[in-house]
Amino acid sequence: MLKVGIIGVGTVGTSVAQILKDNADVISARTGVAIEVKMGIVRDLEKVRDLDIPLSDNVDDVLDDEEIDVVVELMGGVEEAFEVVKKALLKGKAVVTANKALLAYHRYELQELAKDIAFEYEASVAGGIPIINALRDGLSANHIESIMGIMNGTCNYMLTKMTNEGVAYNDILKEAQRLGYAESDPTFDVGGYDAAHKLLILASIAYGIDAKPEDILIEGIQNITQEDIAFAKEFGYAIKLLGIAKKDGNDVELRVHAALIRKEKMIAKIDGVMNGISVVGDKVGETLYYGPGAGGDATASAVIANIIDIARAGKKAPMLGFDKPLEGLLRLKATDDINSKYYLRINVSDRAGVLAKITKVFEIHNISVETMLQRPSSESSANLLISTHIALEKDIQDMIKELRTLDFIKSAPVMIRIV
Repeated sequence: MLKVGIIGVGTVGTSVAQILKDNADVISARTGVAIEVKMGIVRDLEKVRDLDIPLSDNVDDVLDDEEIDVVVELMGGVEEAFEVVKKALLKGKAVVTANKALLAYHRYELQELAKDIAFEYEASVAGGIPIINALRDGLSANHIESIMGIMNGTCNYMLTKMTNEGVAYNDILKEAQRLGYAESDPTFDVGGYDAAHKLLILASIAYGIDAKPEDILIEGIQNITQEDIAFAKEFGYAIKLLGIAKKDGNDVELRVHAALIRKEKMIAKIDGVMNGISVVGDKVGETLYYGPGAGGDATASAVIANIIDIARAGKKAPMLGFDKPLEGLLRLKATDDINSKYYLRINVSDRAGVLAKITKVFEIHNISVETMLQRPSSESSANLLISTHIALEKDIQDMIKELRTLDFIKSAPVMIRIV
């Protein structure tokens, strides 16, 4: 009998307990042992729950119980969760977590604490998609050349609706909040931070890069309008919020931002709340992982898969999949050194000479224009929709700063990278 304690019996925790009960026969057949939830920890014992397990509001009732073999951490947050998980590991208990924020900040400390104690976290990235085990185990013979993924279902749902139905950003945000896809404060999702936490976890497994969210480029989808969607359609692109990790020599790019991506790419075809992640290995080539990135049952499925792994073998492999540097001294590439194509939307006064002045600013900053469209936005202003050839991030940012100072620029230019 493997006994489990769940810390945080919310949507996912409830699903974990229910699935372990409903599918007990098939789970025990696959593991060779029965798995029982001995205790669940909640913040409010008065809340009515349709769940038949013992509950407590004292986390030590799980941590100090010598019969509990596996602690499932689903409480969320960073520092409090870190202290709880740390205590569980110091007591020799295996840990399963779905907490991406915890891992974004403390994954290397947790690996050092865990040593040969099983620590699993499949559900922390892309919900029910088994991307952690794919990277850590299935692709372990490969040098990983790149990872590119849609890792936030909220943003993907919003961008899909904006593209397919012409809905304005503010309107679709309200709908996403009403449907429960976005929180009342949606910044964590629409600002790109949720996807960034997930990207950092994947990059650690692929490259051994110890970066924090503050170290990498993170942008969201808040500034995207129907003008940008129309440009993307006209030139054969879709707009997606992407997490990108890419190795270039000894440098590794890590960035999260909205991107224009060619419609024929598989990633561009992933719509709605679904997630999809492309991984390119030097031997296997491109592999694509697709599925639900959130939801109680989908995330619980990944949590229980980790519990089953522990029940089968008490996995002893290092938490991040390696115990020495993977490829020598890989380093995080500076944001200024990223190369990309770019799209810009520049709202300008509609008067003679403006286009020539814009072109001169591009030339000064070594930016070469690939395409340009002009669309009226009012009686006295127009939107210039411009795509560039490959340019340096620093040059683009410097150019945007200069554009903002010009008297004929009506509002801050919007930039989207082209992948």
